[in-house]
Amino acid sequence: MEMTNNLKILRAKHNLTQEDLAEKVGVTRQTIFAIEKNKYSPTLELAFKLSKLFNLPIEEIFKYNVHQE
Repeated sequence: MEMTNNLKILRAKHNLTQEDLAEKVGVTRQTIFAIEKNKYSPTLELAFKLSKLFNLPIEEIFKYNVHQE
């Protein structure tokens, strides 16, 4: 199972830098960078903060791709 996200696109739509977004949700810019690159999965608390900030359900920001074998 792999998780992808639309964070970079949403951030651009709202004219936010990684630093701006990080400040709004209380994390470092490096955390936002890692999430955008799919190198880090956010905590549930952070996912909810992002959901509230962008006024979108978590499922519209983060998507799980289940690989069928």
